[in-house]
Amino acid sequence: MAEILVLYFSRSGHTAAMARRIARGIEEVPGMQARLRTVPPVAAVIRVAEPPEPADGAPYARLDDLRECAGLVLGSPTRFGTMAAPLKHFLDGTGQDWLAGTLVGKPAAVFTSTGTLHGGQESTLLGMMLPLLHHGALLVGLPFTQPELNTTRSGGTPYGASHLAGVQGENDLDATEATLCRALGRRVAQTARLLAGP
Repeated sequence: MAEILVLYFSRSGHTAAMARRIARGIEEVPGMQARLRTVPPVAAVIRVAEPPEPADGAPYARLDDLRECAGLVLGSPTRFGTMAAPLKHFLDGTGQDWLAGTLVGKPAAVFTSTGTLHGGQESTLLGMMLPLLHHGALLVGLPFTQPELNTTRSGGTPYGASHLAGVQGENDLDATEATLCRALGRRVAQTARLLAGP
């Protein structure tokens, strides 16, 4: 089975919940499997090294995950209209993969979670696309033929899936957001399948 890497950072669990829904969408496509991976937090001063694996949830990503995947879905909570530092830190360490062309021609998509409706969903998604473009990935979004994009009152954009978590993180994924997450996962998996050929 070909694997689509769902690589994300999540502090409160909302982005992780989106990642799981995206993984469901990926696995709805015959012959495709999701590989969930997260990144460790970073701090200005590191006092204690992070354990090699988190206590629960997805394992920490390795650069081999990028090399082995047939496609990539990248997710982060919004931090002042851009991706969170831990995900950016991981991407900053992919220079050798950029030189090698590891992601060239692979489909990729993005997703985010914000505390407020106008908290930077679209700018975060667009910002996460930039390193993917530099890597030569083929960006996949959500077309407006996906009816939920026309009716959403919370998250969801043509740039990628999004979620309105609430200022205190009080909102779970609503039905529309969950549907759009699954649709994004399916779209990346279907694109990877088409690119692989018969």
